[in-house]
Amino acid sequence: MKKIISIIILITAIMPLAQAQYIGQVTAMRNKVPDSYNFWLYAPNEYYDYPSDLFPVIIFLHGQSLCGTDMNRSRRYGVLDALDMGLHIEALVITPQNPGGGWKPDKINRILDWVLENYRADRYKVYVIGMSLGGYGTMDFVGTYPDKVAAAMALCGGCSLKDVQGLGTLPFWILHGTADRAIGISESKKVVSALQEAGNDRLLRYDWLSGASHGRLARIFYLKQVYDWFFQHDKQRNPDVVNRDYSITLTDMSNAYDGLNTHGGKVLTVNSLDP
Repeated sequence: MKKIISIIILITAIMPLAQAQYIGQVTAMRNKVPDSYNFWLYAPNEYYDYPSDLFPVIIFLHGQSLCGTDMNRSRRYGVLDALDMGLHIEALVITPQNPGGGWKPDKINRILDWVLENYRADRYKVYVIGMSLGGYGTMDFVGTYPDKVAAAMALCGGCSLKDVQGLGTLPFWILHGTADRAIGISESKKVVSALQEAGNDRLLRYDWLSGASHGRLARIFYLKQVYDWFFQHDKQRNPDVVNRDYSITLTDMSNAYDGLNTHGGKVLTVNSLDP
């Protein structure tokens, strides 16, 4: 009986390892693009399984707490962490690391251009998402290069641009918690008001999440509907249509980790990726 119990315990212990199948590869791109940021580049297994297909591109911009030169910091939350936890996203994922200060749109653009040139990336399906400092980075980048982005989502951020009207030319979703003490909700509301006053809000979505703190919105990266919403938008086929069939609620955020492998180990880190 003791032997049987020991075997059961052993099987139970190794089950998470057996279930942790790799769903893609991610590599650190250091000094790969001149005058830009170091970045992680993730490619799903489908990228290698279907060598003639083009793949969407998701750019994730992190907040100030992940700034620095240790690239592993930029994986502590966000899209790559969601992949590590088992969320399956069939897209190339770019995660730059900001060493400090505000995000520079031209530096992000250089990385995007490099990926579009060197990988089977669909230039009509480029999506951007960021939080906090990354929320500012999202608005600043998308507002500067709106023609390159199919849809974007900015969480608890704001915008540094004097002219924000570029944000009104594509599907753009702004979310901010009403209890945010790090970056006041007024920063997001300024952008919404500027677009509304100009009559340039037809493609705009915004949600003020009642009682949500600044850090609470980090759970949004782990929601499947975020990426489903992105993929409904195509710069070539439906550039002037915003999908409003998806929602993000406080309940969704509370249940964001349900069904995910919280032990991680899903994504294979490699030293190099061949286009």
